[in-house]
Amino acid sequence: MAGGVGSRFWPMSTPECPKQFIDVLGVGKTLLQLTVDRFEGCIPKSNIWVVTSASYFDMVKGQLPFVADDHILLEPCMRNTAPCIAYVTWKIKSRYPDAVMAVTAADHLVIDTAEFKRVADKGLAFVAGNDRIMTLGMIPSRPETGYGYIKSNDVFVGEPLKVAEFKEKPDYETAVKYINEGKYYWNAGIFFWDVRTIEAALRANAADIAAVFDSLEQSLYTDREQEAVNAEFPTCRSISIDYAVMEKAPNVYVLPASFGWSDLGTWGSLHNQLDHDGQNNSSVGGNVKFVESSNCIVRMPEGKDVVIQGLDGYIVAESNGSLLICRLQDEQRIKEFSAKLK
Repeated sequence: MAGGVGSRFWPMSTPECPKQFIDVLGVGKTLLQLTVDRFEGCIPKSNIWVVTSASYFDMVKGQLPFVADDHILLEPCMRNTAPCIAYVTWKIKSRYPDAVMAVTAADHLVIDTAEFKRVADKGLAFVAGNDRIMTLGMIPSRPETGYGYIKSNDVFVGEPLKVAEFKEKPDYETAVKYINEGKYYWNAGIFFWDVRTIEAALRANAADIAAVFDSLEQSLYTDREQEAVNAEFPTCRSISIDYAVMEKAPNVYVLPASFGWSDLGTWGSLHNQLDHDGQNNSSVGGNVKFVESSNCIVRMPEGKDVVIQGLDGYIVAESNGSLLICRLQDEQRIKEFSAKLK
């Protein structure tokens, strides 16, 4: 899933080039490319599908030239993850009715790719040929308030657990209780199922969305497909797969895992993943020197010399002629700040 605009990462991420198409970590590959790489050995490259905005086709093709054109599905507008997943499900099932699917966002970070592959293989095997929906739950390392949680019905001893309940992002005190109880996991939004199972789940719990793609079925893999999708896709209600299916379906399991995951949703989450100096400063790109500064994250274009003096807990980011200097504690207001320039 590669259709988001990454508005909380402005000015690095913009609607014209959002974060999934950017080398956010300074490692020589974009987040989209890293996402595909971590499935190597689990899923053949010929079986990779990307759902994205119509305006991002060229970027997807440029970064993943091996992906067939008809494996890049173009949404005419944003409708959250349930319609996105329904579109690719209907497309796959029409030719590959026995397919098993792994679904993930294109802009997340995984540190331990070997462990991710082990978990992914286990997830694919667990759902193959079975009427099961499985999601990955990240074993929490701290009482995080920025993620939703999944409650299991038992204590994890190595095998997938039945999901008892999905929880919204908690306040700090509630997050501490979740950690202490030991049956709660961060909701990473990574899913495994076979196409028959997710199709049935969408029909049972989001019949209106299923009906939209039923109406498109005759147009799939034809030269009429994009025109038909452009006309019908916007009629889907905007709803996440969690609300549409996961919280309602009776056959949902969670596999707890730990492979250094982050959704990289904010500058703060990126700061947590980068190397730090002795004063907890981090930087990507540029030649950045910190003087009498602490707890800062700086992102600059390559080749730029920068000195940061006297700042504590700030984001400093320059990209495409725009400069952001913002307190890290106010990062949730970045979308508001960038709107002031319009």
